[in-house]
Amino acid sequence: MPIRTLVVDDEPLARSSVLALLARDAQIEVVGQSEGGAEALADIRRLSPDLVFLDVEMPECDGLDVLEMLGPSARPNIVLVTAYDKYAVAAFDAGALDYVLKPFDDARFELALARAKERVKASATPSGARRSIAVKSNGRVSFVRIDGIDWIEAADYYSRLHVAGRTHLLRRSMAELERDLEAFEFCRIHRSTIVNLARVCEVTPDGNGDYEVRLEDGSAHRLSRSFRRDFQMRVNGSESVTPAIRGPKARRAARRP
Repeated sequence: MPIRTLVVDDEPLARSSVLALLARDAQIEVVGQSEGGAEALADIRRLSPDLVFLDVEMPECDGLDVLEMLGPSARPNIVLVTAYDKYAVAAFDAGALDYVLKPFDDARFELALARAKERVKASATPSGARRSIAVKSNGRVSFVRIDGIDWIEAADYYSRLHVAGRTHLLRRSMAELERDLEAFEFCRIHRSTIVNLARVCEVTPDGNGDYEVRLEDGSAHRLSRSFRRDFQMRVNGSESVTPAIRGPKARRAARRP
């Protein structure tokens, strides 16, 4: 199946360069071009592309604004295009799969495209069919069961899986893992933390107006205000924050006669 791709850039020459590089790949079907952020938002919603090459610096509404306004649930696979590597961390935090720098290096562009194609293909696989994550270490590949993960933390351009007292380093962004784990009991509570909701014991105030999430493994994690609403809805079915929120096991025990 072709990978339906949208190219977004306010500079015609930059758009032409991306289109020329994409034309080399027979799997890519360019379904549209957008000249700005507002137009990109409309085109993404109208065309539902599998993949978007999205410029960062655009007038009025830039690429990072587009990512934020789309939200994780409506966001296609996105590769950010920028002239400045200072946006690298922001790109991954905002949910981009990768980024490429202008002027384009053919090899780097092809690598970003290959990663994006793999992600698109993985998205087409029913999430229920995948119950483990492959982790490469010292030339070997091991498989970590998704339901065995306690929590995940950001580690520069990697993510670190915490599983029963052990850690595994994974070359995946937090945004990628957040999307991959949507069908499971995982929730992002901070820009650098994703927790397994089945491992949550309680949530308590920290005395500074914020909240702390405690897990069964004894670890404690800050609940960021920007992720609080989603966490509350996932845990309590309510947007209100209570002084102490008990995790799934505690709630089940409380319901027993």
